[in-house]
Amino acid sequence: MYDTIVIGAGQAGVSIGYYLKQSKQKFIILDKSDEVGESWKDRYDSLVLFTSRMYSSLPGMHLEGEKHGFPSKEEIVAYLKKYVERFDIPIQLRTEVISVLKLKNHFLIKTNQQEYQAKNLVIATGPFHIPNIPSISKNLAAHIHQIHSSQYKHPKQLIPGNVLVVGGGNSGAQIAVELSKERVTYLACRNQLIYFPLVVGKRSIFWWFDKLGVLNASNTSILGKFMQKKGDPIFGCELKHAIKQKEIILKKRVISGKQNEIIFEDSSTLEVNNIIWATGFRNPCWMKIEGVFDKEGRIIHHRGVSAVEGLYFIGLPWQHRRGSALLQGVGNDAEYIVKRMNGK
Repeated sequence: MYDTIVIGAGQAGVSIGYYLKQSKQKFIILDKSDEVGESWKDRYDSLVLFTSRMYSSLPGMHLEGEKHGFPSKEEIVAYLKKYVERFDIPIQLRTEVISVLKLKNHFLIKTNQQEYQAKNLVIATGPFHIPNIPSISKNLAAHIHQIHSSQYKHPKQLIPGNVLVVGGGNSGAQIAVELSKERVTYLACRNQLIYFPLVVGKRSIFWWFDKLGVLNASNTSILGKFMQKKGDPIFGCELKHAIKQKEIILKKRVISGKQNEIIFEDSSTLEVNNIIWATGFRNPCWMKIEGVFDKEGRIIHHRGVSAVEGLYFIGLPWQHRRGSALLQGVGNDAEYIVKRMNGK
């Protein structure tokens, strides 16, 4: 019987591991990947973080390099591996969770390797669970090449012809900009795009966010509620420039599709060759515990602490603050959860 089992060995999971190690708990982190940092390694080749190195570190260890520069995904993979090694965090790789049950005083976690039991359970898979692809994708012709943004690596994956990127987040924006350099590219967004530059006055915009209290704005504060209502901005000016130069054609929200035609909210249509669904993720199907989700499928929690005794979440967008799902902010949430776990 473990004191705590953590599911997910990304930045959220190893941050929890850092504090669990300090609290002398018997714990283990389970992850289905072959190596630490694989979720970063599997993302698109050109990915560069929009947070500078100064704001891309976990507790106890700085990310090396020019602090105002922006790290690549390869840097983050190497950093996470070094982090786990330095703090001797116990991780069981190639272990995929099949089901999670809440028994009287503990949790039973069934995996492809064996069964585990623990008094506490931390779900550290963050916002990146299972790709969420709209059901209209099934109505489209078989010859249309469709992938989720989490499966996108580089432009050569696509077939000849135009591409529609669906989703107005930062991943969709970066992918659309990259593809616009070689083919006709459309970007469909639900909401109006808001742009923030990456650098202001030779400093990362996150430096300014830090000084102005934006990163520490809680989800219940006036500022926090305002930012959540507005949605995440697009960091960088590349997309704005590409749209202005008509290298990317902006479309309204996708509402339906049939065969090789997509229909948008303004009733316009488009024949497409490729679609990249940058439409986020959904919760894992193995979580069967009653009282975890509300009717809309959202996790019920306060600062990552579930109403289910012994169950915790970490790495969620706006879990407590603006930076909760970012490398910079996940450590504060991890520390809070372990303190709560230990009755402090």
